[in-house]
Amino acid sequence: MKKNKILIAAIVFVAVIALVTIVHVTGTDSFVGTGWALLPALVAIGLALITKEAYSSLFIGVLLGAFMAAECSVTGAIDVLTVDALTVAVADNAGIYIFLVILGIIVALINKSGASRSFGTWAQKHIKTKAGALMATFVLGVLIFIDDYFNCLTVGSVMSPVTDSKKISRVKLAYIIDATAAPVCMIAPVSSWAAAVSGCVESETYSGFELFVRAIPFNFYSILTFVFIIGIVLLGIDYGKMSGFEIKAQETGDLSILDVDPNKDHSRREVEENGPEKPARGKIIDLVLAILILIGLCVWGLIRNGYQTLGGVGDVFDAFSETDSYVGLPWGSIVALVLIIVYMLIRKIVTFEEAMECVPKGFMAMVPAITILVLAQSLKNMTNGSLDAASFVQELMKNAEGLTWLLPAIIFVVACIIAFATGTSWATFGILIPIVSLVFPETSSLFFVGISACLAGAVCGDHCSPISDTTIMSSAGAQCNHIDHVSTQLPYAISVAGISFVTYLLAGLFDMFGAAWISIPTGIVLTVAFLFVVKAMKREKTA
Repeated sequence: MKKNKILIAAIVFVAVIALVTIVHVTGTDSFVGTGWALLPALVAIGLALITKEAYSSLFIGVLLGAFMAAECSVTGAIDVLTVDALTVAVADNAGIYIFLVILGIIVALINKSGASRSFGTWAQKHIKTKAGALMATFVLGVLIFIDDYFNCLTVGSVMSPVTDSKKISRVKLAYIIDATAAPVCMIAPVSSWAAAVSGCVESETYSGFELFVRAIPFNFYSILTFVFIIGIVLLGIDYGKMSGFEIKAQETGDLSILDVDPNKDHSRREVEENGPEKPARGKIIDLVLAILILIGLCVWGLIRNGYQTLGGVGDVFDAFSETDSYVGLPWGSIVALVLIIVYMLIRKIVTFEEAMECVPKGFMAMVPAITILVLAQSLKNMTNGSLDAASFVQELMKNAEGLTWLLPAIIFVVACIIAFATGTSWATFGILIPIVSLVFPETSSLFFVGISACLAGAVCGDHCSPISDTTIMSSAGAQCNHIDHVSTQLPYAISVAGISFVTYLLAGLFDMFGAAWISIPTGIVLTVAFLFVVKAMKREKTA
């Protein structure tokens, strides 16, 4: 099987390199700003889904992008690969990598203290059902709305003992994490995503923060995703590949945890993930306080950075709109790590030596995620930077300007495609928001619907993409195979995306009568109806 994957990757790489070379030689002077700019990302995504191997797929995509940016020069491609792709990816995102490593260390500390096991024991006694465990995971995901990275890793580490006890597969846990991370950040006014959106807005009438808040009610993908999650939990349904993983978990106890050696002692893995049973030093309060310290200081770090950017003037909302999460989150997490270590030493739930052992352990836990992130960011640098896919997208959008009532749905689809191909929501709405602002005048009743469609499509494409940082973090947080996570959540994400597309069509139609707001409850009704149809079909199939 491994030989087949290597052969597929090799054949695809050689074929695409040959195609690009032929196209270049026969007349295409440059691939920059053309539809070809999306090819590296599409190749990486296709290979990842076919071979179920992320590292080589991403690297091939990056290498192809470098080859195209260097106009089919081999030595030039190596220069672009090292300087414009990998080096920039590490340098520009160093703050997030630091944040991830510190989160890994904090998770290792909590596990070492036994606090995770204490929480798991408490939850097993008080959360009696599978639905209860999934709803608790969903609620925690919604409550951690500050940042999607923070959300993914915190929810995964806290809730995995609970979901494991109810025989819920790790890919199902990863879906709940992923489906509440970016969507909740996109409709939370106080979040790193709100700040990013605000920074993309150039309006004479509205501040970035005001535009973000006004667009929230029409962010159908985020809202309907929450309705969808609640529906599948309460109705107890799964479909697609997710159903197979859930059946396997319930019948065999195999939760599809990443890198679990079947010959490895199960009790040893339990100790590694949830902490020692004896001595029972850590309590639930230690887990809760550690998370509160981390949340509080990360929020403080974000606000502090925003005030520094503003020169010490403005209010909290202004600070959030100007903050840099790549600086604020590492700042807050570093201070939190020091305080958590001091607290645990005072409580005598870990020794100094045990605390120091958690530093390399936390780093090693994050190496796979950081490696994928570096490659994914490198691919984005090729697609959005060196090959300038934005210019191609702008031309596409200009051709659709005459179809006013269809535009929200078109914008949603375009944003989905860009975010899926590039793996980034932020770059997607950074590209599209200025274009949408030109398509819809600020006096138009569809202005906020159009902005919302852009944001919703960015979240949807990011949610579906195997090269998305949030998708990667969800896999890391749930400790499941990354491609398994992508393939199991795709049917769910596409279902909500289809309903959202219909809802944006209805919003454009209802707006002709000055009643675009009717599309909001209509979308909720459509989602619930879809779930009942799925449940009926599954019942009929098993009958």
